[in-house]
Amino acid sequence: MRDNTRKRVPRGSALGPGRVLLLAAALGLGGIATSSGDPTPPPPGSPITEAIIGESGEPTPEISTAEMVRLVAGRSGLIIDARPYEEFAVSHIPGAVTVAPKPGLAMSQYTSDIGGIDKLTRGNKAAMIILYCNGPFCGKSKRVAADLVAAGYTNVRRYQLGIPVWRALGHATQFEAEAIWSTLDKDKTAVVIDSREPEVLGKETLTAIVGARHIRSGEVATAKDDGRLPMLDHNTRIFVIGKGEEEARTVAEEIARNAFHNVSFFAGSIETLQQRRGRSGTAGSR
Repeated sequence: MRDNTRKRVPRGSALGPGRVLLLAAALGLGGIATSSGDPTPPPPGSPITEAIIGESGEPTPEISTAEMVRLVAGRSGLIIDARPYEEFAVSHIPGAVTVAPKPGLAMSQYTSDIGGIDKLTRGNKAAMIILYCNGPFCGKSKRVAADLVAAGYTNVRRYQLGIPVWRALGHATQFEAEAIWSTLDKDKTAVVIDSREPEVLGKETLTAIVGARHIRSGEVATAKDDGRLPMLDHNTRIFVIGKGEEEARTVAEEIARNAFHNVSFFAGSIETLQQRRGRSGTAGSR
């Protein structure tokens, strides 16, 4: 069975007459977020950040990218990445968590185990849960949503546009410490951006990543012209590190809003990255 059972949106149900959106044309999107499972036709001129897919008949409602941004900023609800840990670790929506898979399923039917979600909610069936996965054609968030509803959860929502649209609309993602080292060993095109101040770099040479390029907040425009950013491939994987989450995230967001589509930041210190490198046993150099 295929990983997706996406239904065709009926003409005129979610897509308003004459609604022309670049992302809608590419991904078949439409509608705006509502409190029920079925979409409502959008008003004329609705921003693309308010779009949802607009599939009818789903037991759980979708939310838009704008709503997801608000939830992430407000640290509201339990945001669950419904993908395998390896995908989560290398790039996930900031603040999201992941749980172990339901046992006994083929990879094409991968579904998060609600037992792990029960532990996170402490059995509170009214807890707000937001699910996402690999975008409009990914069935993982739908499958776990159905399991949660069957288990009695009453406040489950899906960001069905998922991580591809999150990135496409200029948002950075977050990576886990162990993921950067294994990825750098496999992906020789990946770029590491060190956002720390120059005076800090001189004092912490032992924790510098070999080959890292240094870009501070406000330097992105210059970095596009001087070779520090990969201008010939805007899909290049870019990891941003710093002295802490705020510094790394600020630079990552600036890069993402300059049309780079695969930008992640680390929400910890360089020292933590170094410690995880030692545990992973990988070289971590280029």
